[in-house]
Amino acid sequence: MIKKIVIALVCVLPLGAFAQNLKFGHVNFQELIVSLPEFTAAQSELTALGQKFSEEAERSRKEFNKKLQEYQQALQTEESLPANIAERRQKELSDLAQRAEEFEQDAQQQLGRKQEELYMPLQQRVIKAIQSYGQENGFVYIFDISSTPIPYVNETLSTDVTPLIKTKLGIR
Repeated sequence: MIKKIVIALVCVLPLGAFAQNLKFGHVNFQELIVSLPEFTAAQSELTALGQKFSEEAERSRKEFNKKLQEYQQALQTEESLPANIAERRQKELSDLAQRAEEFEQDAQQQLGRKQEELYMPLQQRVIKAIQSYGQENGFVYIFDISSTPIPYVNETLSTDVTPLIKTKLGIR
């Protein structure tokens, strides 16, 4: 029994000494992305596209509301609106509402695809910089604290490499 404990200690103690030589770092990935000059351009492009979609959606809403008002006025002013005309106008209103809804869904999908298209290269650039820095400086792990905050970071055992990665990316 004592022999097993001694063997276990002989095996575990060197691991403890080895673990103290491991380098850990943490980085705020989101801060790095937002700091890139290209991020501002991407945001501007997304905002402009979103504005165009909003304007078109507003135009569709106004068209629908105008047709709805015309239909309601026709119902109130005329004693009896022929059934076929009323049905045609109701169908037209229904079609307008459906097209507006489809447009808004399509616009959201297009906006999401454009966001991914614009942000993916930025994310890849930051990831490559983190990987490169980590390899060059012997880090075992570099944790992202922006997506899953770490409740406790011992600054003596984990280095905040965010400013160092910014330098590597050429960001002030």
